[in-house]
Amino acid sequence: MRKLMLGLAVAAVTFAGAAHAQDKKFTIGVSIPAADHGWTSGVVFHAERVAKLLMAEHPGLNVIVKTSPDAASQANAVQDLDTQGIDALVILPSDPDPLVNAIKEVKGKGKFVALVDRAPSNNDNSVRDLYVAGNNPALGEVAGKYIKDTTPDAEVVIIRGLPIPIDQQRQDGFDKGIAGSNVKVLDRQYGNWNRDDAFKVMQDYLTKYQKFDVVWCQDDDMAVGVLQAIEQAKRTDIKYVVAGAGSKDMVKKVMDGDKLIPVDVLYPPAMVGTAMELTAAALYDQVPVHGSYILDATLITKENAKDFYFPDSPF
Repeated sequence: MRKLMLGLAVAAVTFAGAAHAQDKKFTIGVSIPAADHGWTSGVVFHAERVAKLLMAEHPGLNVIVKTSPDAASQANAVQDLDTQGIDALVILPSDPDPLVNAIKEVKGKGKFVALVDRAPSNNDNSVRDLYVAGNNPALGEVAGKYIKDTTPDAEVVIIRGLPIPIDQQRQDGFDKGIAGSNVKVLDRQYGNWNRDDAFKVMQDYLTKYQKFDVVWCQDDDMAVGVLQAIEQAKRTDIKYVVAGAGSKDMVKKVMDGDKLIPVDVLYPPAMVGTAMELTAAALYDQVPVHGSYILDATLITKENAKDFYFPDSPF
């Protein structure tokens, strides 16, 4: 009986402690780019979705989500969140280097900082407690290896993203992926992860080169513009396009056996939700979440595409 009473007492204290932890009031600020293309629209969707879930799970938690169209605006947004007394910051920078000082200011006050997707070019780990990202080098390497294995003598044109560190990581990964093959890169231009810009770059490629085999364009949004340009030009020499992200439209094309989109490389915008959940766990559960959490760059094929198809997603 004494053991039973002791056990019940311990359980009661444990439950009371857990309940007390849930009563604690915390504020998490979430700073992300505005939904200026498909992938970032997915980021906004998942940030807002997970914010609601976390506030429902933790009654004392307030999650503030702010979107910004550029780095300067985002720096101001981070400062604004800081003045609202946040306990933690989750940030997916539009461009990390110009935002380092704003992030360091928050971190210097002892606040928990989760950096998502984009790290500073000098890989300064002092700006964050947690780093959650897709595997950018692997995104490029997986695409390069697929081209190397499928079309080892291919002539390839590349549409890059933006001139920021993760773009270079993807490029370096791609070059590693095609190493040792006869794959020849004819051109590399920036499409700014934007379908309209990629459409214009692809039109330029189609005019400049009378024949090439493969397009690597890093991003599913840009692939939309690439496919439009190919269709308008009525070019039949291009064997296929390799993009990345895992958008529902591109995954559906892979599922359906589309000739021009045989594969896609996963880079999910839901990673911002992962960072938010881990940040809440650090605040409420005091679990060790410091360090890096890197997601796989899975090659999506017709055989596994159904596992990555989410028709209700905005992206």
